[in-house]
Amino acid sequence: MRNEMMHRPVVKPELVEYMRNNQKQLPGELGKIEQDAHEKEVPIIPHETVVFMQFLLGQLQPKEILEIGTAIGFSSSLMANIVENSHVTTIDRFDVMIRKAKETYARLDNEAQITLLEGQAADILPSLSGPYDFIFMDSAKSKYIEFLPACLRLLRKGGVLMVDDIFQAGTILQPIEEIPRGQRAIHRKLNLFLDTVMTHPQLTSTLVPLGDGVILITKESEVVDLPDLTESK
Repeated sequence: MRNEMMHRPVVKPELVEYMRNNQKQLPGELGKIEQDAHEKEVPIIPHETVVFMQFLLGQLQPKEILEIGTAIGFSSSLMANIVENSHVTTIDRFDVMIRKAKETYARLDNEAQITLLEGQAADILPSLSGPYDFIFMDSAKSKYIEFLPACLRLLRKGGVLMVDDIFQAGTILQPIEEIPRGQRAIHRKLNLFLDTVMTHPQLTSTLVPLGDGVILITKESEVVDLPDLTESK
C-alpha cells in the first residue's frame, strides 16, 4: 500500500522537503497518525497539503463537509479538527480502508462528528441532498469527471470543491502517445476534467502545485450547466 503520490511532487525536491519538514507539524494523536502513515507510506495527503487545508478551512469555516475517498480516515479527521463545529460525511468502498478509518475515528474520539458511508460513491452520491459548503475529492482519478456533476449539484453556491492529485506526476500535459498505454484512460479523463472546470463560465478554478497537484473550484451559480462529459478521444 505504498503511497505513490508522496514520490510524485511537481515542484523542486528541496522545496518539497522544506514544505514537508519546516511547516508546523500537527500536535497530539492526529500528528502521530500522520507521522506513522508517512513512515509506512500509507496513502494520505502530504504535509504541505495538510497545512494548506488548515489555512483554507480555517478561513472558510465550512459547516457541512463531504469527502469522496476516506482512506484511513486521516483527512476527514483533519477537516473535523480544523472546524470543530462542522460535520464531515465521507465515502469509501474498500473494506480494509473502512476498517482502518473506523479505528482512526475511535482513536481520535470524533465518531459523532464524522459519518462514514460505505459503498460505491457512484451509488451513494445520488442519494445525498446537501448542500455542502466544502467537498474534498481524493478518490480514483478516472472517476473525477464522473463524479463532477454530483459534486456540483451537492455544493452550495459559493462553496469550494477541492480535488487532489490531478497532475499525474507532471505528465498531465504530455501528448497521449507519450503516456504508457495502461495510464492513457486516466490521462484522457483527467484532461477532460481539467478542460471542463478551467473553462466553465459558472465555475472559478485555480491550480495549486501541492503534492501531485490540487485544484480548487468555486461554484458561481445555483445550477451549473455542464456539457456532455463523454470522452471525445
